[in-house]
Amino acid sequence: MRILGLDPGLGTLGFGCIEVTASHLVTLVDCGVITTTADLGIPQRLQVLYQDLHELVRALQPDRAVVEKLFFYRMGNTIQVAQARGVLLLVLSQYGLPLQEFTPAQVKQSLTGYGKADKQAVQAAVVRELRLDYVPKPDDAADGLAIALTGWYHQG
Repeated sequence: MRILGLDPGLGTLGFGCIEVTASHLVTLVDCGVITTTADLGIPQRLQVLYQDLHELVRALQPDRAVVEKLFFYRMGNTIQVAQARGVLLLVLSQYGLPLQEFTPAQVKQSLTGYGKADKQAVQAAVVRELRLDYVPKPDDAADGLAIALTGWYHQG
């Protein structure tokens, strides 16, 4: 089973894809970011996200997706992130992918046992769980993997 974790953003959208074998071995498939530049207008940036997300889903062929939920009180660019998240949800829907959503605190709790863990603790958990010898970069890619792992831990 392949699980695609997505950390929504207009300028930088993080993704991480893991694969879980029948024996429950979890491995890294891919991780990275989709970026848009601020010199483009919002409609053009959303179009880039739409096209790149389609390419990503086609390339990775996930069985399901996990997305981080928005918290309005924590973001200064909430409307732009919400627009990017809408594009992301549309693309996932077009592929018929089952979807799970988790708050940042749920992701932290799942990986570290503490809902207010710092970024370094979450990254250390990603490295440990995927048996990596490096912290995935940029941070948004590591966040995508953390979200994917949370989806695996909370499979329903």
